[in-house]
Amino acid sequence: MFYHFLYPLKEIFSPFNIFRYLTFRSLMAIFTSFIFALLLGPWILSKLKKKGITDFFCKEGCEKLNQINKDKIGTPTMGGILVILSFLLSLLLWGNFRNPYVLLVIGVIFWLAILGYLDDSAKIKRKSSKGLTKRFKLLWQTLGGVAIGIYLYYFLDAGKYSHALIFPFFKNFWINWGVFYILFVTFYFVGVTNAVNITDGLDGLAIGCYLSALSFYSLVSYLAGNVKFANYLLIPYVPGAGELMVLGGALLGAGLGFLWFNSFPAEVFMGDVGSMALGGALATIALVSKQEFLIILVGGVFIMEILSVVIQVISYRLFRRRVFLIAPLHHHFQYNGFPETKITIRLWIISIILTLLAFSTLKIR
Repeated sequence: MFYHFLYPLKEIFSPFNIFRYLTFRSLMAIFTSFIFALLLGPWILSKLKKKGITDFFCKEGCEKLNQINKDKIGTPTMGGILVILSFLLSLLLWGNFRNPYVLLVIGVIFWLAILGYLDDSAKIKRKSSKGLTKRFKLLWQTLGGVAIGIYLYYFLDAGKYSHALIFPFFKNFWINWGVFYILFVTFYFVGVTNAVNITDGLDGLAIGCYLSALSFYSLVSYLAGNVKFANYLLIPYVPGAGELMVLGGALLGAGLGFLWFNSFPAEVFMGDVGSMALGGALATIALVSKQEFLIILVGGVFIMEILSVVIQVISYRLFRRRVFLIAPLHHHFQYNGFPETKITIRLWIISIILTLLAFSTLKIR
C-alpha cells in the first residue's frame, strides 16, 4: 500500500522516495509483521481455545511417545493462521502487488493453507493424528506443483538458466531440463513442502529452522534481482525477484512473532495449516531465485527429517527392520532420552551453520 500510494508522490515530497528501496521495505516488513503477530497472538490463541481447536497428540502405536508428550495435550493448534495473517497484513503495507512472483507465492500460501486447514480439521474431529489421506494430500500438493511448474516454465525470466538447475561451486555447470522442468518443479515443491511439515513436531523446531532458511532465500532473491550483484556473484539474474525479499521479510517477522508463542513450552502449535503453507512458500522462493540445489544445505534439517522417514519406511517394508527407534528424526532423539529443548536448539544450531555454509557458496565459483 505504501509502495503503491506514497512512492508515486516522491515528485511532490522527495522523502517518499524511500519506499522505492527494497532493503527499507524489507526491514519494515519484518518489524511490522512481528508487531502484528505479538498483538494478534493472544486474541487468536483465545479464539482457538474457545472453539476447541486443540492438539490431542495421540500417535497410534506410539505409547512411549504419547507418554513423553502428554503435557502437550490441549495446546491450541492451527497457529499457522497467526503467521499467515500477520504476514499478509505486513505485506499489504510494504509489498508490491504488481510483481508476479509476489502474487505467485501468495497463491501458493493460500493453496496449501487450505489443504493444511482441512487436514487439521479432520484430525481435531477424529481426535487423532490421522487427518486426510496421504493420497489426497499428495494429489493436492502435486496439482499445486504442476501449476507452479507450468507458470515458471513459460514466464520465469532467467535467461539461459530459466529451465535449469544450477550447481554451486561451478561457474558453468547446470542441467537444462527443457520441458521436464515442470516435472522437476513439481517434485521439488512437493518434497520441500512435506519436509517442512514433517519437521513440525517439537516446540519451536520447525519455525526456528525455517527462519534461517527463509533469511537465506530472501537475501538470495534480492541478489538475483539485482543485475550488478548477480553478475558479480555469477548467479542467474532474475528481473523482479528482488521483491521477494520484502515478502520474505514479512514472513520472517511473522515467524519470529509466532516463535514468541511457540517456544518451549509452546502456547500454540503451528499445525498443518502453517507448516504446509510455509514449506510451499520456501520452495517457490528458491525456485524463482534459481538456487534450488542449495536447499540441501539451507534446509539441511528438513532434509534429514524427511529422509529419516523415507529410510524408516523402506527399511521396514523390505527387511522388517527399523533403522530409527521412531521416525521422524526428532522423535528418535526423544526416545533416546534427550530433552526437547536440547534437541530443538541443537537442530537450530545445525540449521544456522548450514545456512552460513550456503552463503559461502555464492562466492565460490
